[in-house]
Amino acid sequence: MNTLVCEHECLAQKVAFRASSFVVYLNDGRNISIPLVWYPRLLNGNKEELENYELIGDGEGIHWPDLDEDISIEGILAGRRSGESQSSIDKWLKKRAQKKRIE
Repeated sequence: MNTLVCEHECLAQKVAFRASSFVVYLNDGRNISIPLVWYPRLLNGNKEELENYELIGDGEGIHWPDLDEDISIEGILAGRRSGESQSSIDKWLKKRAQKKRIE
């Protein structure tokens, strides 16, 4: 079995969004495109929430404070999807809908 090993530290520099994916630009020149359906919180985010991200650990990960989502570059490179359960997503979506009704 082969194992993914980075010969150098791969760090995010910026993130851009497309209709059904997001692209992470890495410090080694690669651009990695990830389907939004892999991350339900991002899939359900609006433009402002998606664009409000922070690079954490000098680019080792990405944090979306409005969506309470954190994704590591290591996980992206390994092809890992969100590990959040459907019941957790359902609770988050319900809370999100209630918050919007109040506003």
